Amino acid sequence: MKVAILCGSVYGTAEEVARHAKQFLEASGHEVWLNPRAGLEELLAFGADAFLAITSTTGMGELPDNIQPLYYALRDTLPDWRNKPAAVIGLGDASYGDTYCGGGMQMQELFAELGLRELLPMLKLDASETVTPETDAEPWLDRLKSALIS
Repeated sequence: MKVAILCGSVYGTAEEVARHAKQFLEASGHEVWLNPRAGLEELLAFGADAFLAITSTTGMGELPDNIQPLYYALRDTLPDWRNKPAAVIGLGDASYGDTYCGGGMQMQELFAELGLRELLPMLKLDASETVTPETDAEPWLDRLKSALIS
C-alpha cells in the first residue's frame, strides 16, 4: 500500500516521529512518502492509498508553519479521497489544556472533510510524559500496520 505521511514540525520532534513511522511502515512492505516541506502537487503525484498525519502543535493549538500551506491547499481543492484510510498522531503538552494536540485535531478534522476513513483514534503523545515519542508510538504504529492490511 502507498502511504503518505503529512508532517508538521517546529523543533523536529514530530519530524523524527514521522521518519521513524516511515521506516516502521516500510519494514512492513508499504511504500511510504514523506516530505515535511512538500506541496500539494508532489503529494498528489505520489498517488497515496492511505494517509498518516504526524504533527506537533504551536501557539494556541495551531499547526506548525511547515504544514500550513499543504493544509490550506487541501482544504481549497478537496481531492476526492473518500473512504481511503487515514490516521493521526498528535504531539503536544497536556499542561496546555484545551489546545493540547490541537494541530492533530485540525488534521483529524481535515481528514474528515476529505472523506477519509479514520482507522484508529488519534494517538496523543504528551511531551510532559515522554522523552522518546518515536518509540512510544510503536505499539500504535503496529496496530496501524495491521489495520492497513485488513
